[in-house]
Amino acid sequence: MNKQPLRERFPNITRVPHHVGIVMDGNGRWAQARGLPRLAGHKAGTDNIRRVLQAATELDIKVLTIYAFSTENWGRPPEEVAGLMNLLGEVIRRETRDLHANGVCIRHSGRLEGIAPHLQRQIQEAVTLTSENRRITLNVAFNYGGRAEIIDALRHIMRDGHAPEAVTEALISQYLYTGGLPDPDLIVRTGGEYRLSNFLIWQAAYAEYYATPTFWPDFDEVELATALEEYSRRDRRFGKVPQPGPGQAAIVSPQ
Repeated sequence: MNKQPLRERFPNITRVPHHVGIVMDGNGRWAQARGLPRLAGHKAGTDNIRRVLQAATELDIKVLTIYAFSTENWGRPPEEVAGLMNLLGEVIRRETRDLHANGVCIRHSGRLEGIAPHLQRQIQEAVTLTSENRRITLNVAFNYGGRAEIIDALRHIMRDGHAPEAVTEALISQYLYTGGLPDPDLIVRTGGEYRLSNFLIWQAAYAEYYATPTFWPDFDEVELATALEEYSRRDRRFGKVPQPGPGQAAIVSPQ
C-alpha cells in the first residue's frame, strides 16, 4: 500500500470540494460478476464506506453524503431489503464508537417512518453521540428521496405558519434534511450510470457531476482522488460568464 499522502500523489488536485455526495451504485452487479448473492455486494459496499471516508478526511473534504437507501429501494425483493436493514444496524453497532473517537459527525438524511423502531433508536443514538464532532461530517441518506425531502420541508414550513411571501430558497434549504450543511460541490456516481436517481435534487442544482464505471465496492482512495482532479479542472460559473484574467477581454453573453 502506498503510504505517500494523497495530495502529494495527486498534485493536480488544486481545489477540494467542501461537500461531496456519492451515489454508491453497482453493489449487486459487483456481486453477480463474482457469482455471489446480491447481499454479498451490499456487504462489500458497506465495508468500503470506511475506506472512502478515510480518504475524504485525508483530502480535507468536510462533508461526505452517501446515498445508502432510497425511498424507491423499498420496492426491491423483501429479503434484500431485510438484509440491507440488518447491514445498517450491524455497521452502526460496529463503527459508531470508532467514528466518534476519530471526530466524525454522523447525520441522517431521510425519513425515520417505516424503519424498525430499534433501528430508529440506533440511528438517533449515533447522531446524538457524534453531534459535536467537527473533523468531517458523514451524512447518511437512508430512506431518502429528494422529492420526499422537499415535500417534508414544505409541510414543515406550513406547520410553522410561514406566510407564502416569506417562502424563499434560503427558507426551504433551512427546512431540508440537510439544513445547516452547505450544498454539495461535487456529486459522484459509481457503477457507470448517468442519472441523479432522486438524490439531493434541490441541493445539487449547481453541483459538478462525475460518473465512473467502477462499481462501488471497488471505488477506493485513488478513484476519489481522480474525481477531485477532474473537479479541479472544471470551471464553476454558476450561470455566469468567466471572469477575464489580466489582459483578457470580457466575454459578452448574446442578448
